[in-house]
This record gives sequence, C-alpha cells and structure tokens, in this order.
Amino acid sequence: MEESKKINHSSCAVCKNEISNRVCLNKDGSASIGCPTVSKGEVIEEASKIYEDPEVLEFARQASIQEAECYINRKENPFVLEPTKTRIMEIYEFAEKMGYSRIGLAFCAGLMREAAIVDEIFVHHGFDVVSVMCKAGGISKDIINIKDDEKIMPGMDEVMCNPVFQAKVLNTEKTDFNVLLGLCVGHDSLFFKHADAYTTVLAVKDRVTGHNPLAAVYLSDLYYMKIKK
Repeated sequence: MEESKKINHSSCAVCKNEISNRVCLNKDGSASIGCPTVSKGEVIEEASKIYEDPEVLEFARQASIQEAECYINRKENPFVLEPTKTRIMEIYEFAEKMGYSRIGLAFCAGLMREAAIVDEIFVHHGFDVVSVMCKAGGISKDIINIKDDEKIMPGMDEVMCNPVFQAKVLNTEKTDFNVLLGLCVGHDSLFFKHADAYTTVLAVKDRVTGHNPLAAVYLSDLYYMKIKK
C-alpha cells in the first residue's frame, strides 16, 4: 500500500497482525496504523466510565458470563474452543440472568411461522412475550412518499413496514428486553433508534440465503464474487 494511501482511522477489520500479537489482546503486541487501542486513549477512558453506571455494569457483566458459558471444557489445558449453545439459547439464558420477565418480539411478516415458534420457546422458559409484526398499524406507504414504481407490487396500495410503531408498541408495553427477528435493512435501524429497552437480534433478513447473510460473505471469492466486483 502506498504511503499516501495508508489508513489513518480505526481499521481493525484490515489489521495485518496475527490475533495473538495484536496489542488489544497482548499488551506487548503490535499495532497497525489507526489502531484504536493505541490512538483512542481518551475514548477508551470515556467508554470505561460508562461501565460505572450500575445498570450498564450488570448488563455487561452478565453478557460476558453468557459469552463464557457458550463454551465447554473451559478448564482443560490446552484450551480448544468448543461451542455448545445456539443463539436462541443464549438469548433466553441471558434474559434469565438479567431477571427479565417480559420479552418484546419485533418480527417481519415474512417470518410469521418462525415468530410463532420463537414465541412458544420463550413462553416455555417462563417469559411473558409481547410481539408485534412489521405491518402492524396498517399504514400506507403513501405517508413516506413512495412512488408507484418504487413499490414491491406497482399498481397496488402497499402497507409500509413500520419499525417505529413496533418500537413504540413495545415501549408502551414496558418490555424488559427486545428481540428482532428478520427486520429489513434500515427498518431494524429505525427500531434500534426508537426502542427504550435494550435490543438483541435473533436473525436478520436475507431473502436469498434463507436469512443466513454470511453465506454470501463466505462465498464472495467464488459464487458470490459479484458483490466484490
């Protein structure tokens, strides 16, 4: 890379150091240009102070405990990563650790069947589930100035996905913890912006890969090379 084109901002994704030799994981390790561990000392201090808030501290503590519990054989030496828990197991176990009782489930109309199963699973584990679908509210796309040729099915009056309404419904229902299931790109962002409770994601929307977006990433050097070119 030419000197003039070197990255000078946070760029962990393209760090060339071996994982065991990165300064963020090894105090004697090396740092790439723009390494935030080296260049963002004030921001590190600012972020660390936020963990002094008892609510944030407990949330972060339980999240870290949950992370560790996802692996077995942790006491063996040498340690070899061996995961044991699925995402949905992590979610209900973490919610239990936090003492939550009311789960908000915001889901896409395209995943109605999956939402019903997820609802059943959470109820089985003792949670009160409040669910709201993306099309709830029945508001036309006309209010966001969608032209006819911009609709999924031109010539028809389409109901908009309404993540702001989904968030507001769960806010009024006083959910302790929210779970997103298959919201579209951008719609999920609006939900995060307007929800009061902490929110996690069970699955994201990917219409082509059966909601497994990393499939295209894994195959980006072969069958999905078009996304790089």
